[in-house]
Amino acid sequence: MAVDWLGYGFAALTATGGIIGYIKAGTYGTLAVLMGVRFLSSWKIMPAGLITGASLFMVLRLGLGFLWPRKTR
Repeated sequence: MAVDWLGYGFAALTATGGIIGYIKAGTYGTLAVLMGVRFLSSWKIMPAGLITGASLFMVLRLGLGFLWPRKTR
């Protein structure tokens, strides 16, 4: 099985953002929804747009993986 570098990168990005957000605000929320709302209100790519896009990409990627799984030998 191949190493999922995109998955590890997404995990590192969200973990880092979560730690920074928790330190700054002391609160947490659902990632895609919260950041999506922030992005739509500010239209700033960093950090809300980046996290929203990465979250939606991973949801799409995982969804397509369930619909069309790779054949293992």
